[in-house]
Amino acid sequence: MSTVPMDAGRNSASAAPGPTWRERITRISPILILAPSLAASFVYIFVFTIWTLYISLSNSSLLPSYGFVGLDNYVSLWSNRRWNIAYSNLFFFSAFYIVGAMGIGLLLAILIDQRVRGEAIWRTIFLYPLAVSFIVTGTVWSWLYNPTDGIQMLVRSLGWTDFNFALASDRSTAIYAIIITGIWQSSGFAMALFLAGLRSVDQDLIKAAQIDGASTFRTYRRVILPIISPIFLAVAVVQIQFAIKTFDLVAALTRGGPGISTTFPAIYVYDLMFQRGQIGEGAAAAMMMLAALAVVLVPYALFVVWRHRRESRP
Repeated sequence: MSTVPMDAGRNSASAAPGPTWRERITRISPILILAPSLAASFVYIFVFTIWTLYISLSNSSLLPSYGFVGLDNYVSLWSNRRWNIAYSNLFFFSAFYIVGAMGIGLLLAILIDQRVRGEAIWRTIFLYPLAVSFIVTGTVWSWLYNPTDGIQMLVRSLGWTDFNFALASDRSTAIYAIIITGIWQSSGFAMALFLAGLRSVDQDLIKAAQIDGASTFRTYRRVILPIISPIFLAVAVVQIQFAIKTFDLVAALTRGGPGISTTFPAIYVYDLMFQRGQIGEGAAAAMMMLAALAVVLVPYALFVVWRHRRESRP
């Protein structure tokens, strides 16, 4: 009768070959692929943000310098009438732009959700403005707003000689020209997200509401829209980011005029840094824009984390 040593299994297990070089490369390849972009994002977001913050606290003018002056640049910034107008324009534009883009986007999504004929064509038409850059949009709409070459000239040539449509040329209405153009540009994006949400609603719930005698309007108001309510928040956050960073559209459409009536923070930052050479104050203005963006993104991120934890609880 032969006996097998007790450590034979242990020796055979220890003698098993390790992972091959192909397996090791497969295992670390995701890290190798993501590492450069993560490192660049870290430098671009955190390192440059800290550097900009320090420049905003320095006496930098035409070139960066590192003499510490505290909050002098911020005091000078907020005592400037043009900056206050730019910041108030940002909030005014954001309110009408976000509500208008979301409202029109939701309406278009509901109309397309009715399974209309030629749905693919309508979707393409409504999404087309999203494929156009803000520079192109602003340039084209500036032609339309031009009193001598645009809509006003066209309507007057048809016989309505008293017709006036010079929104972008009037200080009191120029901001509305930017709002209208921004809504035209972004409502297709809101429509796409809302339509995706509408198509994800369980059809059994809609049929149950119809069986109970609910009208189409009541079905959307009581059943469908509450279900897709998280999409409203996501669309609003994205639109707010667009609004805060608005630069190309204003630069092409009104260039901040007439006068300073349509100056936005991004326009003012560009003017301070690249036209006047006031880098310190320009960095302070950039940090104020970042603060406005953080007021939106940080609560949204916290809400997403809270909702995920609540949904993951047993």
